[in-house]
Amino acid sequence: MKRISIDPITRLEGHGKIDIFLNEEGDVANAYLQIPELRGFEQFCVGRPAEDMPNLTARICGVCPEAHHMAATKALDGVFHVDPPPTAKKLRELLYSIFYATDHTTHFYALGGPDFVVGPEAPKEQRNILGVVAKVGMDVAKHVLKMRHDGHALIQMMGGRRVHPNWGLPGGVSKGISEEQRTEIEARGREAIEFAQFSLKVFDDIVLANSDYVKLITGDIYVHKTHNMGMVDAKNCTNFYDGKIRVTSPSGKEIHKYDAAQYRDYVAERVEPWSYLKFPYLKKIGWKGFVDGEDSGVYKATPLSRCNAADNMATPLAAAAYKRMYETLGGKPINHTLATHWARLVELLYATERWVELATDPQITGKEYRVLPTETPTEGVGCVEAPRGTLTHHYTTDERGILTKVNLIVGTTNNNAPICMSVKKAAQGLIKKGVVREGLLNMVEMAFRAYDPCFGCATHSLPGQMPLEVTIRGPEGEVVERLAHYTE
Repeated sequence: MKRISIDPITRLEGHGKIDIFLNEEGDVANAYLQIPELRGFEQFCVGRPAEDMPNLTARICGVCPEAHHMAATKALDGVFHVDPPPTAKKLRELLYSIFYATDHTTHFYALGGPDFVVGPEAPKEQRNILGVVAKVGMDVAKHVLKMRHDGHALIQMMGGRRVHPNWGLPGGVSKGISEEQRTEIEARGREAIEFAQFSLKVFDDIVLANSDYVKLITGDIYVHKTHNMGMVDAKNCTNFYDGKIRVTSPSGKEIHKYDAAQYRDYVAERVEPWSYLKFPYLKKIGWKGFVDGEDSGVYKATPLSRCNAADNMATPLAAAAYKRMYETLGGKPINHTLATHWARLVELLYATERWVELATDPQITGKEYRVLPTETPTEGVGCVEAPRGTLTHHYTTDERGILTKVNLIVGTTNNNAPICMSVKKAAQGLIKKGVVREGLLNMVEMAFRAYDPCFGCATHSLPGQMPLEVTIRGPEGEVVERLAHYTE
């Protein structure tokens, strides 16, 4: 049995490796995605004041701290039994829309983009942001850098910091915005809409105009028919900040729609001995293993999954882009994993349009942006759509507001099972008769890169297992090698 290791895997947040096992004929017998890092936020947050969580959990990740900050803040609303005033809710969603646009820009151009802009089998030293700049030119690079700069500057204006906001409070936010600030936010938002439209044009010109890329996207290697999860508003349109969680089947039928506080009735988690990541699945269907299809409890929560779970986008330009994507790829649902990059740009356009809608709302400069809690704290669940999937924070406290239990289901955790399935299927489809090229291994990595995984966010500790131990298993589950560190 021959083993091929991709270590480390690249262009992601966190650390990971892929082990591919070849049989005697040189074909792929099995492949494992392993995440050999440990965070343990659910454990060490216990015993801390609940109101620390928006700032504390933002440190889980430097890529999407705003997502954790917002989910934690919404969880505190529940813990302290307080409903924020309309201005506070709109300010929160405004900052979140700005963050979303900035984050999707990062992934498309810096993390996922090099595989298409430069080419999946281009030399590895070119498959990075510098290679993208060399291919598209400095003018495009300036647009990208300006978008990121403006987004972070506005997040600092509203939230206090560019990377880790210090803003959310139970019942609202710590400060509002002035009319002068609103004007600047609106102006940057209108430029952001143009940037999002420009990015969709880049996708048209570089990806959709290339027949080889279209065949890659629509080919069987990167297809998985799983359930899809995403947050929707009252009209079943995508919403990142608030709404109900909707789950649709691989054929597109709605099977669940629930409030975030009910998540335990619909989602369960399991562990596998070879990963520190948990594997969520749909509780009412049950865990049937790493398989897709209508009878499997595996689901995805990605930009494409959110589009599949929704009936439309809530803003006009994004709705038109949404319709065109489905018309081009043959209707709903789309099960082509690499089409997630296209869906991400549709979401980018929605985020920028929503940004301007909120910036021009008459209530956005209101002075009532917090309601003070008065009730005894107990328990709360906060949920938002992180760029990488549905993010849930669940806190339980004592009567003093000290945390007694913390549970987090982060965006990438939702996608853990389908990521593993995608990696294995890509490896089996690409590696034949022992022929292995560096470019083919990068195409195996593309199977997880479409998910925009944040493995630093996703890792959890198992009770009592703080030492690091990695077990490498063969295609039949047998232990091939065990690596241990600080286990005694």
